[in-house]
Amino acid sequence: MDHITTPARNSNADTLSDFGPPRAETPERPSGIATYVGDAAQQAATSVTQSAVDAASFVGRKAEDAATFVGQKTEEAGAAVGGSLRSLGNTVRERGPESGMAGDATTAVADSLESSGRYLQEEGLKEMAEDVTKLIRRNPIQSLVIGVAAGYLVGRAMSPRS
Repeated sequence: MDHITTPARNSNADTLSDFGPPRAETPERPSGIATYVGDAAQQAATSVTQSAVDAASFVGRKAEDAATFVGQKTEEAGAAVGGSLRSLGNTVRERGPESGMAGDATTAVADSLESSGRYLQEEGLKEMAEDVTKLIRRNPIQSLVIGVAAGYLVGRAMSPRS
């Protein structure tokens, strides 16, 4: 009878070395697995954290872009309103009376409209809001009285008439 020989295996390393942590034949084996699992969990947590940071950064950039866009459109609108005010001032000046008390009033209104329009075009809405804020801080009582009076007039204008 022929004797058949089989090649001997070198170790467990040849069969399982590419599939996870090395197998130990010692009582320390559970500790090695725990370390491997802990490292894998830490890598997963790091990956998730980095993804969250990237997403937050993307959202922040998009919000900043949107705010810049809105700011530009607001300034463009302010310039357009300024141009319209200047045009209205010219129209009032051309079509209003030229002499007498009515002529003086027409000229004053036209001048005010034109200067307001020029101011809006040159300074923009942001600068105008800052100037109004400064004016209110310098004259708080007068600003309060004007605000109350304006509110009263708007309320009367919007209330139904009997």
